[in-house]
Amino acid sequence: MKKIEFYRHNIEEEEIERVTSVLRSLFLTTGNEVAEFEGQLARFLGLPYTVAVTSCTAAMQLALIAAGIGPGDEVITTPLTFIGTANSILMAGGTPVLADVDRATGNIDPSAIEAAIGDRTRGILPVHLYGQMCDMEAIRKIADRHGLFIVEDAAHALESEWKESKVGHYGDYACFSFYATKNITSGEGGAISVKDEQQCLLLKKLRLHGMGESAVDRYTRHFDQYDIDVFGWKYNMDNIHAAILVEQLKKAERLTEARIRIFNRYSEALGNVEGIEIHVTRPEARHCCHLFTILVDPGRRDAIMEGIQKRGIGVSVNFYPLHLMSYYRQRFGYRPGMFPAAEEIGSRTISLPIYPKLTDDEIDYVIATVKDVVATA
Repeated sequence: MKKIEFYRHNIEEEEIERVTSVLRSLFLTTGNEVAEFEGQLARFLGLPYTVAVTSCTAAMQLALIAAGIGPGDEVITTPLTFIGTANSILMAGGTPVLADVDRATGNIDPSAIEAAIGDRTRGILPVHLYGQMCDMEAIRKIADRHGLFIVEDAAHALESEWKESKVGHYGDYACFSFYATKNITSGEGGAISVKDEQQCLLLKKLRLHGMGESAVDRYTRHFDQYDIDVFGWKYNMDNIHAAILVEQLKKAERLTEARIRIFNRYSEALGNVEGIEIHVTRPEARHCCHLFTILVDPGRRDAIMEGIQKRGIGVSVNFYPLHLMSYYRQRFGYRPGMFPAAEEIGSRTISLPIYPKLTDDEIDYVIATVKDVVATA
């Protein structure tokens, strides 16, 4: 029996050497490496500015605040996502309003967004699930028609495109994750893309208590008493994490191509297996293959997961719909049956290992095991 972890990171010698260089330097906090990464990421996305922070949840909270969200304001998002998405709306002072997903892709359904818009709606927070962008053309048209902003949750989708436009081009802001399991990683970390210089400056204040200057800025020139003119948080990325990301981003396309190859092998081998269904990949999208999920009989899902795990393969569930979690049920009165497409996917989904370090033998073992367990569990 093989042992195949659900995920293995791709930190290599370049990242280790870069971090060592930072550790031997004077400044560990926000400084030159952070600025270098922000410029590098902006160029990668083809956008004017990015702001590095400590997580994608922090990125979404600050983007929502920069967009003007406050008490009583509503933001539409999906129930089929990690809890950080909806939590960020609450953290910004707003109220999440859920809209069901497209059954074929798992991404938020534009028609459901339209139906969820009310008098207090101020924005839309679509989630590019598994690495495939939402129908951003349709969502942008809805937002423009109703005077709404868009904050894209691109935690899964750094390298993704919709009709050859990268993440952040349709939205007013896009938010990224560099968590341990993401396509590029620094263990923890996030970033926000933004198109307006004044909004970029505001976000940099919001990530550091409302201060306009970092420690490096303050201590490399003549002392001047700092001031704040806006309330902020402690979400600034440090040079250590940024040093890892500078090297990781150089490899993003190579790592993505490796994921695409594995994704395609899984799709070809499992797509026509009885008892397995696979989400649709839209022709308009470049899928960056952050996750590969299968859908199985909901009554057998947990037994199938256990059978796969017993053969040494790590698996996960992405995602249990957040409206069924106790906090959201108790606070907002959500109940089963309100978002049937999200609930069906949540009850049937299993995520399989997909990362560049998987060998051909390991991929073959995963495929053979999944087929056997689905047939016999």
